[in-house]
Amino acid sequence: MRIGSGFDVHAFAEGDHVMLGGVRVPHHHGLAAHSDGDVVIHALCDAIFGALALGDIGTHFPPSEARWRGADSRQFLRHAAALMRAQGYRLGNADVTVIGEAPKVAPHAAAMRENLAADLDCPVSAISVKATTTEKLGFLGRREGLAAQASVLLERA
Repeated sequence: MRIGSGFDVHAFAEGDHVMLGGVRVPHHHGLAAHSDGDVVIHALCDAIFGALALGDIGTHFPPSEARWRGADSRQFLRHAAALMRAQGYRLGNADVTVIGEAPKVAPHAAAMRENLAADLDCPVSAISVKATTTEKLGFLGRREGLAAQASVLLERA
């Protein structure tokens, strides 16, 4: 077994939605990012890369490369899944926590889980997506952005 953890954060910017787990969630702000700013997928990718000892998302998709500007983060997750399979692993389970005051995650969590499971070729039951606030403390509590943390367990296929 291999265990990995990941974390990602993005500031709010102009926009009318945020991408979370590959789901377009209506919101009065977007996220400032080189790609689509999907903190759920970015944290999950980092957890998988970490478990495989393959660096981080910036190693695989450098923000200095124009081709990743505005990119759909689901392609990053599919890349991480391919590397996982190439090294002889499959996802045992993943646990993702979105951190922020808004938007609400619960109404979209099932769709996020379905997207993540599809991209990782695993059952939906192996994916957990939940949310918490910082009780209005810090930059996340002041509604300046969103963060996510993820943990994964990889098992030999």
